Amino acid sequence: MAYVLRFTQQYKPENRRDFLDIESKFRSLEQHSPTLPKGRRSQPLASGDPTHSIIWECEFGSWVEVQQALKQLAEDPTHTDLFEQQARYITGLRTEIFEILEF
Repeated sequence: MAYVLRFTQQYKPENRRDFLDIESKFRSLEQHSPTLPKGRRSQPLASGDPTHSIIWECEFGSWVEVQQALKQLAEDPTHTDLFEQQARYITGLRTEIFEILEF
């Protein structure tokens, strides 16, 4: 079975530039890290989430890989530092895990 791990973060609209500047550092960290998952980011235009949200998601081939990814994100000191910088702009946060249905 495959899974999607998704983080949705809402931020203060007036802090968009600062929030996205930090988010670009997360992307750079992912690209240069051999262990962190490489997610894709999107911003809602027509959604149940406000437009001042960012969605990070990544697909994994097993439940074990999802658990490993969550552990890697939690234990990486640079990731933790960036999250602490970004947290002051976050007004809402949601973590979701989806099973991909293959019919």
